Amino acid sequence: MRKVTFLLTAILSISTIMAQNSVLDFTVKDRKGNDVALSEYKGKVLLIVNTATRCGFTPQYEELEALYKNYKDKGLEILDFPCNQFGNQAPGSEEEIHEFCTLNFGTDFPQFKKIEVNGPGEDPLFTYLKKEKGFEGFDLNHPIGGKLDEMMRKMDPDFDKKPDIKWNFTKFLVGKDGKVIARYEPTHDIKLIEQDIKKLLETGCCCK
Repeated sequence: MRKVTFLLTAILSISTIMAQNSVLDFTVKDRKGNDVALSEYKGKVLLIVNTATRCGFTPQYEELEALYKNYKDKGLEILDFPCNQFGNQAPGSEEEIHEFCTLNFGTDFPQFKKIEVNGPGEDPLFTYLKKEKGFEGFDLNHPIGGKLDEMMRKMDPDFDKKPDIKWNFTKFLVGKDGKVIARYEPTHDIKLIEQDIKKLLETGCCCK
């Protein structure tokens, strides 16, 4: 019976993804559990991020908030999805996570309900994002890039051929029409991401 239920859930999930043509077709939960239709963000450039509060990359919250302050009025929205799948580095409740981020980094961008981004329980939004933009490698010039690559290659020699989210603070850049433009691993330089955001806001294209 459990296998049948799992199969039905998987089939429904796949059917849902196939019916979605853009990020704007999805509905997610805010940190209080209320539905949020991403169609509300039509006409905005989106940066969608899976985050964690006890990760070596957690200080990226400060960089993300700086981006938000600089480009919010020009049409950027950053959507923050906490996830506890990588080293149990986001263990708190939604309210605890929100309090941590606002107190330590002054974050003001929207934060959503904690989700899973890989596996049977993954949120359909991230299933779609991964389908649109797979993994293209860590930045090996980053101090941690080589270590992450080595660690994951030991666990799975073919890890780089799979589209799953590899770690916290993976980012997806989404155009005003809801189409996925680019994917950035946590090792990617925020300045390069900012350049793409700026181009996308100004011209509607960042040549990805």
